[in-house]
This record gives sequence, C-alpha cells and structure tokens, in this order.
Amino acid sequence: MFFVAGGTGISAETLGNLLLAQFPGLSFVRRKIPFITTVEHARTVLAQIDKAMTDTVTPIVFSTVSDEPIRQELQATKAAFIDLFGSHLDTVERVLHVNATHSAMALHGVGDTVRYEQRMKAIEFAMEHDDGASLRNLEQSDLILVAPSRCGKTPTSMYLALQHGLKVANYPLVPEDFETEALPRPLAGLADKCFGLLSTPARLSQVRGERRPGSTYATLAQCSFELRRAEAMYRAHRIPSINSAKMSVEEMAAVIMQSSRLPDLG
Repeated sequence: MFFVAGGTGISAETLGNLLLAQFPGLSFVRRKIPFITTVEHARTVLAQIDKAMTDTVTPIVFSTVSDEPIRQELQATKAAFIDLFGSHLDTVERVLHVNATHSAMALHGVGDTVRYEQRMKAIEFAMEHDDGASLRNLEQSDLILVAPSRCGKTPTSMYLALQHGLKVANYPLVPEDFETEALPRPLAGLADKCFGLLSTPARLSQVRGERRPGSTYATLAQCSFELRRAEAMYRAHRIPSINSAKMSVEEMAAVIMQSSRLPDLG
C-alpha cells in the first residue's frame, strides 16, 4: 500500500487506512511518500510503485495529490490507483462555481491563520495542564478529562487540541480522591466541563503492568477498585463517561465531542 501526497500525506494515510480497516483478516506493507511537488519527483515515485508489482501482488495507491500534472503522471501506474481528490474536487468546484487552488498545503499547512493559531494555543494549554501538572485557569478549559492513571487522558487531550483546537485539561484521580464520591477540590464547580474515562480492570492492569511490573498499582484488585470508585464519582456528579479499553483515540475524541456538544475549532 502506497500513500502518496503533495503535502504531509496525513489525509492519504488516514483515508486509506480507513478503507483497509474493512479487511481485518489481511496484513499490509504500508509506505507513505509525502511532498511530491514536481513531475520529476512523481516519475521517481511511479518507478518505485511499479517496481513493487509482481505476478501475485498488485500494489494499491491512495493519493491526495491535487496538482493536475503530477496527478496525471502518477495515474500512469500499473498499480491500482485510488484518487482521493480527483472527481470529488471537480464536484465541489462545480457546486461552488469556484476553481480550487490545488494547493498541497491547503489542508495541513497554516491555511486559515486564525484556526491555526487556535490549534497552537490549544496544544500549549493541553501540555501545561497535562496530568494535573497545572491547576491554573482550569475554568478556561473547553473540557477536563478525568480518569484513573493510564486510561488514555493524555493522548486524547493532545488529539482534541491538535485536530479540533479545543483547550483540554486532564486530571488524574489519585488514591485520596477515591475515599469519597466528592469531586477533587480543584474540580469543584467545574463538573459541567468534566468528562470521565474508564477502562476494564484487565486492560488497565495490563497497561499499568507494562509501566510498573509487579507493583500494587498494577494489580487487578487495585485497578478494579479505582475504576469502581471513579464510576461512582462520575455518576454522583452526572459526569458523562466512556470506556476507553477498546476504543482508538480518534473514536474517543468523536464520542466526547458529540456527547459534550463541543465545537470543532481547529
């Protein structure tokens, strides 16, 4: 599988992998080739793709190249070529009565300066407020993720900041927080901004065991206790929650945004 693009290749990889995920019984060799900005480079890439052809293997190419001459060059491949821009871009142009810029950097470049700056500020906020490192200006957050250790707070916070421009703080529940169902003092009055993460005891024990093997922290009993107490806290304060055990960061972010009715600011 080749993911080719005139920019970062993030979109080609994301959309291509979304399609490949529909074939769970198969394994794939993946290669991303970003920043194809000249016809000469496209010819080099074309040679690499066609070299991968065998009597039993036909490569599949997922492309988000928007430059027309480069697209035409790549489409000459003997492999299966899936143009993720192509006719879709033509349709949008026809409906809007405006020609597209065909800019490779339009999606993942700076583009809209205001939205880009919003994302950068959100990332700074998420980093400052990661794992309870700072309790300053929590009221300015769009969302506060609350969970026992190792339930996925940090990656979800960073994803929501980077992809959606949301200011997300995350707060780790520690042993003293499980003594009552009261919200931890720094979160008092902020329940409406909170969203809880849970897991399964087995999954949480496995993840913690990889970090601190043989510790009480990683035992099944400790994980079960913390998850029960966290769930009781969420229920007492009507804090929505999800079980992260079998969810990707992308899925978690989508569910959280929909449940909390958060806007996409990125």
